[in-house]
Amino acid sequence: MSLLIKNGRVIDPSQKLDGLYDVLVENGLVKEIAANLIAAADCTVIDATGNYVVPGLIDMHVHLRDPGLEYKEDIVSGTKAAVAGGFTSLCCMPNTKPVIDNKTVASYIINKAKTEGFCNVFPVGCITYGLSGERMSEMGELKEAGCVAVSDDGKPVHNSEMMMRAMQYAAGIGIMVISHAEELELVGEGVMNEGYTSTELGLKGIPRIAEDIATARETMLAEYTGSSIHIAHVSTKGAVRIIREAKARGVKVTCETAPHYFTITDDAVRGYNTNAKMNPPLREAADVAAIKEGLRDGTIDAIATDHAPHHIDEKDIEFNCAMNGIIGLETSLPLSLQLVRDGIINLNELVEKMSCNPSKLLDLGRGTLQVGAIADITVIDPDLAWRVEAEKLASKSKNSPWLGQQMIGGATATVVNGIPVFTR
Repeated sequence: MSLLIKNGRVIDPSQKLDGLYDVLVENGLVKEIAANLIAAADCTVIDATGNYVVPGLIDMHVHLRDPGLEYKEDIVSGTKAAVAGGFTSLCCMPNTKPVIDNKTVASYIINKAKTEGFCNVFPVGCITYGLSGERMSEMGELKEAGCVAVSDDGKPVHNSEMMMRAMQYAAGIGIMVISHAEELELVGEGVMNEGYTSTELGLKGIPRIAEDIATARETMLAEYTGSSIHIAHVSTKGAVRIIREAKARGVKVTCETAPHYFTITDDAVRGYNTNAKMNPPLREAADVAAIKEGLRDGTIDAIATDHAPHHIDEKDIEFNCAMNGIIGLETSLPLSLQLVRDGIINLNELVEKMSCNPSKLLDLGRGTLQVGAIADITVIDPDLAWRVEAEKLASKSKNSPWLGQQMIGGATATVVNGIPVFTR
C-alpha cells in the first residue's frame, strides 16, 4: 500500500526537519520526504494543508484495564481512543487483573493488540510479583515476552533494598524501571492535595512531600548504583527541583508529567468533583508553574496521559470513596498544544516530549520520520475546534474533568505502520 501525505508542515526533531514537504509511505515504511511529490494512480492521498505532520505520538503511561477489568476499558476501545487522540503507540501499565508479572499475560496483550487493536501496544511488566513489593519478578522473561519497562505503578516499591536490587538487575538486562514515587505513610487516608482547598472542603489532604521524599529516594538509589530510573506522573514543584538537581549531577534520571498537572489545579475538586480525583492529586498554582518550567528547561522529558478509565459507578459516588484517575488519550494533544500557544515550549520540543523522547527512553524504534523508518505518523490541525462530549469519546469510560469544555487542536489523521487508522 502506498500513502502520500501532501502539503503539511513536517516536523521531525530526530532529523532537525521543519518545513513544508510531502511524505511518501510504501509498504509500511517512510519512502521519501520532499516537496511536490506526485502520487501514483493507486496511492491513497491525505491533504495536510495547514496541518502539522509529525512522528506518531507515543503515550508511555496508560491503563488499558485488559485483562480482567474490561468493563472500564479494553485493548480495542483504548486503542480506538488513542488513535482518535493522535497516538500511534501506547505503553500499558501492569496493574491489570491478573497483573503483568509473567509472559503469559504480556503475550496476551501483545497478541490481542496485533489482531484487534488500532495502534501499537507495548506492555510494561511488574517490578515485583503481584505488585506486592516482596519478590522481584522475572524481568528477563518479561523483556523476552515483549515488555519494554517494569513498574509497580499504582503502588510504590516500599522496600528500598528491593528497589535498589531491581534497578541494578534491570540495568544488567537493559530494561527501564518506572517508579510510582509516593510515600504511603504520608499519604495516609488523604484523597486530594493538602492545602487551602482541602481544608475548605473538609477533605483529608496528601502533602507534596509524599511525592518529594519518594522522588529523592529514587534519585539517590540511581546515583548510588549508577543505574537509571524514570519517575512517573511528576506533579510537585519539589519533585521537579529534585530531578533537576540530580540531572545536573549526572544522575541517570528521567521523568514524565501529565497534561492535568500543567493545566488545572486542585480548585477543580470544588463541588467534590470526582472527575478531578487522581493520584498523584492535582496540586496548587505554584506546582503547575514548576511543571511548566520543568517542561521548558528540559527537566521533564515526556508528556504522558496516565489514562485511567473508570466506570461511572466508581466515580458517581462520595468523593472519599471514588476511585483515582481520569481518561486522557483524547484530550492530551490539545491540552499540550496550549503549551506552545503560551510560549512555554516550541513545536519541536512538543514533538520531542510526545514522540521522540518516549521512543528513545523505551527503545521502541519509533518517534522518527527518517527514510526507512516505520511509518507511524500523526497529522495535527492546530486550530481544530471541538467540544469534549461523553457520547462522542471512543473510550468506554467518560471520567474526564474536561467534559463539556471546548478544545483547540487535534489529530486529523493517524497512520500506524503505514495504514491510516483514523481520519477526521
